Amino acid sequence: MLMKKLSEYLFLWALGGTLYYSIELMFRGFSHWSMFLLGGICLLFFWLQGSKTEWSDPMWVQVIRCTIFVVSCEFITGIIVNKWLGWGVWDYSDEPFHLFGQICLPFAVIFSGFAVIGIILSGNLMHWLFGEKKPNYHVL
Repeated sequence: MLMKKLSEYLFLWALGGTLYYSIELMFRGFSHWSMFLLGGICLLFFWLQGSKTEWSDPMWVQVIRCTIFVVSCEFITGIIVNKWLGWGVWDYSDEPFHLFGQICLPFAVIFSGFAVIGIILSGNLMHWLFGEKKPNYHVL
């Protein structure tokens, strides 16, 4: 049982990291290893939050929960990698409604779209590949 859970978690983390890193490469032309770590953590959270509630929450609640998680993690990661360590991985200072250049409203909206995709992708993959409970998505 422990090995099954560990393999599930590692699979989602690696997939999330690979997907997010690849998206950044396509749109920005570069990424950073810290974004691989963060992307993996986020996809894992997308699945965990759904599976722990047995997919009973409406999709909009899950999206809000996941978006808050992603934006919070992005802020914490940004403070560490951009401000403390000075790596300059990203800077949203030119974007509207930003906080210390680490998070901003336009990207929070984009991340909410990623959350919808991630919730559906993670739930279905875990069902198909690992036999986890089949997600039952609903709007209300």
